[in-house]
Amino acid sequence: MRHTTKGGYAVMTMLDLCIRQSPKPVTLAAISERQHILRSYLEQLFGKLRRHKLVNSVRGSGGGYRLAKDMAQISVADIIVAVDEPIDATRCGGKENCQDNQKCLIHDLWANLNDHIFKYLQTITLKQFVDEHTATQDGVSPLQDMREPSVFPPPRRA
Repeated sequence: MRHTTKGGYAVMTMLDLCIRQSPKPVTLAAISERQHILRSYLEQLFGKLRRHKLVNSVRGSGGGYRLAKDMAQISVADIIVAVDEPIDATRCGGKENCQDNQKCLIHDLWANLNDHIFKYLQTITLKQFVDEHTATQDGVSPLQDMREPSVFPPPRRA
């Protein structure tokens, strides 16, 4: 499946925000340090998340980000769509010009897989992840501790 790490970073940072939110907003600097993601990259991601009304920004000293909705109302699909992450297993990007500028024999197979994946991601909310994280504190955590390296490679610089 063709995708970038952008969607993974966005989901991971939103989970970080959920787990660490309190009356004070969470700073990108803190998320950057915990998740080992460049702050400039986070600024781009959070700009998109804010435009899609998934997070609110708080300016000034003590500023940062908060969820704009209850975590039970934000699905993984919402996050991935907000950061323009493609969910596409087709070779043609859904354009149906896979082979000699025509739809290939297995295009519909991959297009249907895309639909199933998207529908599945729509059913998973941030609250489910947070609840699972809370239940498995001594097991594998969906978020990295400051001592752990990120599960995603650092973003490439353009």
